[in-house]
Amino acid sequence: MTQTTAPRTGSEQPLRRPPRIHRAWFVAAVTFVTIIGAAAFASLPGLLIEPLHEDFGWSRGTIGFAVSVNLALYGLTAPFAAALMDRFGIRRVVAVALSVIAIGSALTVTMTAAWQLVLYWGVLVGLGSGSMALAFAATVTNRWFVQRRGLVTGILTAAGASGQLVFLPLLSWLVENHRWEPASITVALSALAVVPFVWLLLRDHPADVGLAAYGAEGFTPKPDPVPGAARRAVAVLFRAARTGPFWLLAGTFAICGASTNGLVKTHFVPAAHDHGMPITAAASLLAVIGVFDVVGTIASGWFTDRFEARRLLAVYYALRGVSLLFLPVLLGPSVEPPMIFFIVFYGLDWVATVPPTIALCREHYGDDSAIVFGWVLASHQIGAAVVAFAGGVARDVFGEYDVVWYASGALCAAAALMALVIRRKPLPKAVPAVAPQGLSSGSGPIRTKDLNGDGSRP
Repeated sequence: MTQTTAPRTGSEQPLRRPPRIHRAWFVAAVTFVTIIGAAAFASLPGLLIEPLHEDFGWSRGTIGFAVSVNLALYGLTAPFAAALMDRFGIRRVVAVALSVIAIGSALTVTMTAAWQLVLYWGVLVGLGSGSMALAFAATVTNRWFVQRRGLVTGILTAAGASGQLVFLPLLSWLVENHRWEPASITVALSALAVVPFVWLLLRDHPADVGLAAYGAEGFTPKPDPVPGAARRAVAVLFRAARTGPFWLLAGTFAICGASTNGLVKTHFVPAAHDHGMPITAAASLLAVIGVFDVVGTIASGWFTDRFEARRLLAVYYALRGVSLLFLPVLLGPSVEPPMIFFIVFYGLDWVATVPPTIALCREHYGDDSAIVFGWVLASHQIGAAVVAFAGGVARDVFGEYDVVWYASGALCAAAALMALVIRRKPLPKAVPAVAPQGLSSGSGPIRTKDLNGDGSRP
């Protein structure tokens, strides 16, 4: 699409002729690599439960509590991080977040008590990862793209799954053969390695390089920094909380988090190990989920550009619920074809819910959509935190995970119904032109240039 020229004002750079490949795609690529590098921290919790239980004698409920703190802070930090990006810029916020993740992960190798696990992994890594949450991808997409937003959202969402694919086999091998400490150090080094890419290659806004956003009809100057990030995030929450779609989106996304990060990512490996499956084999299955998650999420972004988002959500949640109901009978000491089918089926649906959820936030909340999505993501992580803790407690009490799989399947069915209840935002009604007093409707069309300033004919 042709991009028009804008006059240069103040400190703005002149609008440059758009290159053959728009700079927005390079920014998206850097964001993709950044999320992959930061994904190592999300791959580790499920691998730590058994080793920490054996080394320190901590109950699975205690370890699950530390993971739940991590997941909850991951979500609660996201809307404030989106507002901080408006205040200080994407590069600064993401670089600091990656550094905090590295510090928290490195400190876990020094811990001797359960409260240190909660502090280092739960609080520090939780706060850092929250600033690297999907609100980061939503902010980049909203600023740099007008067209192809659904597709780009799907690609950036899939980056987390790609990181899982890269790191899970390596981390599981380290835990199995060299204890859990080298795995924590690997996470810290991976987060630090991404910082130079962010600082040198990422740009906050198209105006920084004198371009319009991809697909935009005109140049948009870079907005001034928005002060009061925390106040703005809370204000946006209160405005959104007065609308029905917010609560439906938050409720469905809470169930999404409960049935993915809280359940499968945290408890699939120990659950499979309970049935005699080696940890490396179970972790490899999670990595395969990551492979198909990439395909499913990118496809979901493509679908979101073409189909009604709420109907897509209903289909995704219904299919996920069905798959979880069958999982307890598929777990065993070896990987059989039915388990492979589950992994492929579930992987295609893992975070396919993200592009239509972001699209619905954008439809209903406009310029505040990234922050609103941050709050919706907070509900996702709270749901994940509850199930991460409850799953560990259920394993301690019942000696198995079956009740958690069945409950999550039922919740997904409820989420499918909730998605269908979300109403489409009505289009603004056209205001009919009113003829000035004294002119008959049969006098032909009236043009502004044909009238005096008071509305009378010249």
